[in-house]
Amino acid sequence: MSTAPPLIPEQRHQEILRLLRSAGVLSIRHIVDLLGVSHMTVRRDIAALEEGGQVVSVQGGVRLSEWKGSEPPRERASRAGLELPRKRAIAELAATLVQDDMVVFLDAGTTCEAVVPFLATRRGLTVVTNDFFVVTTLLDYPSIETIHTGGVVDVSSGSSSGSLAAATLGSISLDLAFLSTGTWDLAHGVTTPATDKVVLKKAAMAAASSCVLLADSTKFGTFERFKVAPLDALDSVVTDADLRLDARASLNDLGLELRLAQPAQ
Repeated sequence: MSTAPPLIPEQRHQEILRLLRSAGVLSIRHIVDLLGVSHMTVRRDIAALEEGGQVVSVQGGVRLSEWKGSEPPRERASRAGLELPRKRAIAELAATLVQDDMVVFLDAGTTCEAVVPFLATRRGLTVVTNDFFVVTTLLDYPSIETIHTGGVVDVSSGSSSGSLAAATLGSISLDLAFLSTGTWDLAHGVTTPATDKVVLKKAAMAAASSCVLLADSTKFGTFERFKVAPLDALDSVVTDADLRLDARASLNDLGLELRLAQPAQ
């Protein structure tokens, strides 16, 4: 019997598109059976694909769209398929840090979202997140208690941040916070292009007993305008095994616990 975790939303979307390219039209019931997920999950996936202009809903099912436009995808959608093997490997390794009965923060982003399926066997787990995609993914795992932070909504990333979200985190004791970032380096640490995200990430760090950065090696050596924290303020970094050897040595010199995931070939 396979023990592979369920597909994350981006993987399901690609599988639905693959099936439609072969069949042309599929019923929702057929997709439910093929993917082994709930009717609600398939409906959400179809809605996401339809919003992107890739499919069209029909009575009882869905078909491929004939839309041929060149409008660029939304920011979240464009990032979702990037470096997927790295993200999955990092997510799987990060999930090994989560124990039963923990309260865990999952930051906004596709790497943190990819952690969710690997938490399915944990008991008594509570996940706190500012990411709406993480919340919808967690709907497939009713045994995991879910808390959304609220806050100002960023449509492009499908998440929220700011002082309201930070206030929610300030009232929760987190065992573990997984932070995401699109930019990190030795000189600037973890950075972000928006001050609202700084407030949110700092609040998560303050609320957590342990803070772990999830970031793939392709983002190392880059920085944005606003600093969240220096790297030595973190407890651990989970990245992939393609991180440069000199970068590994420098991170170890900071006293960080460095965990390297091996992406599938």
